[in-house]
Amino acid sequence: MAIEIKAVGGYAEVGKNMTAIKVDDEVVIIDMGIHLPHYIKITEEEGETVVKLKASDLIKARAIPNDEIIKEWKDKVKAIIPTHAHLDHIGAIPYLAGKYKAPVICTPFTAAVLKSILKDEKIKLPNQIKAINPNSKIKISDKLAIELVNVTHSTPQSSIVVIHTPYGAVAYAADFKLDNSPTLGTKPNYAALERIGKKGVIAAIINSLYAAYDGKCPSENVAKEMLRGVMLDVDSRGKAIIATTFSSHIARLKSICAFGKKLNRKIVFLGRSLSKYIDAASQANIAHLQKEGDVCRFAKQIARKLKAIQKDGPEKYLLVVTGHQGEPKATLSKMSTGIHPFRFEDEDEVIFSCNVIPTPINRAYREILEDHLKAKGARIFKGAHVSGHGRKEDIRDLIKLLKPKHIIPVHSEKPAMDAFIDLGIKMGYTEGKTAHQLLNGHSLHLE
Repeated sequence: MAIEIKAVGGYAEVGKNMTAIKVDDEVVIIDMGIHLPHYIKITEEEGETVVKLKASDLIKARAIPNDEIIKEWKDKVKAIIPTHAHLDHIGAIPYLAGKYKAPVICTPFTAAVLKSILKDEKIKLPNQIKAINPNSKIKISDKLAIELVNVTHSTPQSSIVVIHTPYGAVAYAADFKLDNSPTLGTKPNYAALERIGKKGVIAAIINSLYAAYDGKCPSENVAKEMLRGVMLDVDSRGKAIIATTFSSHIARLKSICAFGKKLNRKIVFLGRSLSKYIDAASQANIAHLQKEGDVCRFAKQIARKLKAIQKDGPEKYLLVVTGHQGEPKATLSKMSTGIHPFRFEDEDEVIFSCNVIPTPINRAYREILEDHLKAKGARIFKGAHVSGHGRKEDIRDLIKLLKPKHIIPVHSEKPAMDAFIDLGIKMGYTEGKTAHQLLNGHSLHLE
């Protein structure tokens, strides 16, 4: 037996996820994501879209993984497997996947989002994009098979990727929570995880972002009830309601729409990324949000719609917009600065159904946005949100289900990786022998 796990991106950092796993002479790549703050920085500095930048420029800017560290494995890659549709897991596929003569295998929702990105950026990817349903298994060579085990997260059809090898399984649990009462889709496939664990897991690579947080991550139902309180229990008569959240969070968008309908408001979606994910959800037959209201994708289209809304009366509408992190080019920021034709009135309601992603650039952008909104007299409601990332007890429960011989933290900075290793030690693992911290560029050999 010869298994080597190579940390390419996402180790001791949040984002830019990419891991390569070599089994004898065959390689599987899991995830190819962007590092969002570095991505934003380089695109703003260059004043152009990413498509006009070379992969080498993006690697140098630390916006995408440096896959040069696996160049010796280039001809051995059998498949590229993104775990889910977030950009920190699929955003680098358009720029790196073409180097490898291997299909991209993912769930239908992830495939639809990826195809939309490629279309928008006018990129022709030579790789086949093969969509398989959640909880499916596919053989990629005589000795390797891939299983996508359904797990809950903040975007649909997220998966724990399991590589079945002649020597046992390798499991990769990137972004997950163990939500037993999701508002969209089904709960995690515990039966499959237990089956895989009993059969034998050599190593499990597990998201450790919130490993230092006690307890379990709250259910999405909790966020729905928080939204109910903000939207239905606050007197917003005669005032505009503007809501913003992660465009990929289809379950949250459905909840926002449900409460907007209870208020008898016309629903309008404004923003490019919202349009992209709404289309993908429809193509994957997960949700058909375009039936709930108008979807405006491009700036001129958004401007025309806002002019019409201003004339008709904003108090008749629920505006669902992009820009929850305060991104300067997103719809909400443009509304707050007057770039888009919307006139805020005193006590208009702005709901942030999200948390600020904890990076300096995001904090700065959100502070600027909130200052603009407050200056216009808006009422700001924050915190109607729960994370899509498991906490300490979610991680513990997953390890108990999989029973891996080796555990490895991923998708977090060093303090959270330390907390993950501490949890592993309490569960009987030994640091450096069965509980391993990898950094980008490092390898773990399992003989």
